[in-house]
Amino acid sequence: MERKTALVAGANGIIGRNLVEHLRADGNWDVIGVSRKSGLAVDLLDAADTQAKIGALTGVTHLFYAAYQDRPTWAELVPPNLAMLTHLVDALDPAALEHVSLMQGYKVYGAHLGPFKTPARETDAGHMPPEFNVDQQRFLERRGGSWSAIRPSVVGGTALGNPMNLALVIAVYASISKELGLPLRFPGKPGAYDSLLEMTDASLLADATVWATRHEGAFNIANGDLFRWSELWPKLAAYFDLEVAPPLRMSLVDVMADKAPLWTSMAAEHGLTASYQDVSRSWAFGDFVFGWDYDMFADTSKARRAGFHTYVETEQMFYRLFDEFRKARVIP
Repeated sequence: MERKTALVAGANGIIGRNLVEHLRADGNWDVIGVSRKSGLAVDLLDAADTQAKIGALTGVTHLFYAAYQDRPTWAELVPPNLAMLTHLVDALDPAALEHVSLMQGYKVYGAHLGPFKTPARETDAGHMPPEFNVDQQRFLERRGGSWSAIRPSVVGGTALGNPMNLALVIAVYASISKELGLPLRFPGKPGAYDSLLEMTDASLLADATVWATRHEGAFNIANGDLFRWSELWPKLAAYFDLEVAPPLRMSLVDVMADKAPLWTSMAAEHGLTASYQDVSRSWAFGDFVFGWDYDMFADTSKARRAGFHTYVETEQMFYRLFDEFRKARVIP
């Protein structure tokens, strides 16, 4: 195969990190990771900085865009996230660039707003803006050229310091519950305990993202199975040797706000390598996900019809991620 050069924006995130590892393991890619903290450090919000550093690169054939800037409101998310993608694409050599891969999500379907049509399909009607994912896709459509939009569900991975790592939320919540001698209570809305959900393994997502560079358009990507917390939660509790008590609605942001001293004590006792700051950035995301008292899943048959057939059992994905956290001494 002809060797390609990949530029991965957001290379330290839960999605980008696995994508970098996948591309390097493939052996046919030269990989350049872009982030604000490591790899090629670029401030994508700064057009001049982006042009100076990205414009100096030659031969980038594929852009994998998984960068994200958080803001307090949906409307405030649009300008920075659209600007970062625009600055980056404009700085790349158009003669060399063969494909742009855009990481999206179910927000395209309005999943963050409340109950939405399920299974969601790539052909579903849009919703009232603001929505930065849609604006980013329209930018690529106007630009022309080859592009794909990847739409995962909640992504399961091991990246620390990430604001959207649900597996880490559960692992740390369970570890603290065990330390305090408590059962593992589901902390979400009562209706969320019985809703249908799906997840997307970060390794599967990386595989699908590279696969989609040979195709065009948007693709829903998920593990291939559905679950309810009411069935899965007791199994996850059993992994940590915990009993389960009835669900009790509580904000993880609130109840975990005072747990840093406890975690410091646990780290000393068990030889943990991660600080509380490392493992506590996703509490708000946990509250968000556990508040979904409506079904959250999409139709992934478009990708299967086009030739992507990989699947992952979600229950086993969680066990594997918990094992990796333990191996890395992130949790006891």
